[in-house]
Amino acid sequence: MVVGEIAEQRDVVIIGGGPGGYNAAIHAAKQGFHVTLIEKGNLGGICLNEGCIPSKLFSTSATKLSEVATMSNYGIQMGEASFDLNGLQSYRGKVVGNLRKGVEALCKANKVEIIEGHASFLSEDRIGVDHGHQFDVYHFNHAVIATGGRPFIPNEIKADGKRILTGHSLYRLEEVPKHLLIYGSDYIALEAAMTFRQFGASVSLVLEEEKSDFVYDSSINRELKRVLKKQKVKVYTEASLKSIDVDGEKVVGMLRQKGEDVHIEATHAFISFGIEPNLSDLGVDRLRMKMEKGFLSTDAGMRTSIENIYAIGDVTTGPSLAVKAIKQAEVVAKTMGGIPAEFDPTFIPLVAHTLPPIASVGMTEQEALEKDLNVRVGQFGYGGNGYATIHGKREGFIKLIIQDDTDVVLGFHAFGAGAVELISTGTVALEMAARDEDLFFPHYPHPSYNESITMIETEIKRAKEANVK
Repeated sequence: MVVGEIAEQRDVVIIGGGPGGYNAAIHAAKQGFHVTLIEKGNLGGICLNEGCIPSKLFSTSATKLSEVATMSNYGIQMGEASFDLNGLQSYRGKVVGNLRKGVEALCKANKVEIIEGHASFLSEDRIGVDHGHQFDVYHFNHAVIATGGRPFIPNEIKADGKRILTGHSLYRLEEVPKHLLIYGSDYIALEAAMTFRQFGASVSLVLEEEKSDFVYDSSINRELKRVLKKQKVKVYTEASLKSIDVDGEKVVGMLRQKGEDVHIEATHAFISFGIEPNLSDLGVDRLRMKMEKGFLSTDAGMRTSIENIYAIGDVTTGPSLAVKAIKQAEVVAKTMGGIPAEFDPTFIPLVAHTLPPIASVGMTEQEALEKDLNVRVGQFGYGGNGYATIHGKREGFIKLIIQDDTDVVLGFHAFGAGAVELISTGTVALEMAARDEDLFFPHYPHPSYNESITMIETEIKRAKEANVK
């Protein structure tokens, strides 16, 4: 290893080329900074290469496969459908490769310098980069930590990537599991359960010991349970995982559910315990940065406890979502440029690309009631929506939570086709502190899923009149 004798000067050094890192690099470059982006793996990070994009590609494939049986309703005659996982994996490679090239092109167009190597802090204004055969030192004015996270797996669970899987290995399978055991209740677990069930796997979904339900509004939780039962996904609630081991070509899991032992045998297991930050070997301990439950502590401008070092994405507290990292990237670039900016996570939408999809933003009905708020609730099912009927997607609804005394929208929840796009309307409404009439007044296209929003108006008015009486 050759050690550089002179530290090269850089305006901004960003460690990590995921959605947070490359967006921060591009935003900073547009403000006139000379930006160096350091990535030890592939540009795009876990989101593009292992997580968000591959998982959504798989769920899209599952959705299309589920629609084949209904094609005859539209006069399209097809033979019996079959699923080819190898074909999907081949397409995955093309999609990920093309998107990665797009990120590279964006960085190049904005004159972002890209360095491949492992970075670690040497001091509060110096960073070293190990290229394997060479070690370079850079002196920086600003640094951004955007190294992302990795699936958290307890030490007692040996995830081998073949039988016991994490989010990084599940979507690289070369065969569809005969029986997939899933432990977790987050959107990642739900997407995996419905996707692989559609591909033909038997699926057992185990919710953590403290979970008797999912994380959504009570109306969505009820419908979600019904849909999972209809899809023949076996759900175990309030269960703790005592052990899980590989025995030849099977996985043996032992659960403790409501005081009783439950023995499950499967061919594969997927563990979804959440994300832990990638901070080891980065040198943050050497700098004694302030931490919060294992994550880097930041202010609203994304500064760490060291003023010229910032942190964004999965290394910070809050949900492990690309949307969070992308917004923080914009904030951190403005902060470095002296432009007032703050990151506010209050109305980050929660989305699951399930069959059908789920999207939620703001308070659930139970959360509003726990805060002793007087609320009106309105809900309209897709059974009365013409567009949903045309598409054979009558399974779903939109639900609004309205504060009674102010008419302010507190929560927007959607379950069913179009939910992922619909949630943007709810997010904008909450950010603008909109009242219910602001949602009901606009002209929504007909036919569309969107017009279900206006159909809730009658129910909301009825609830208001009932409260007045």
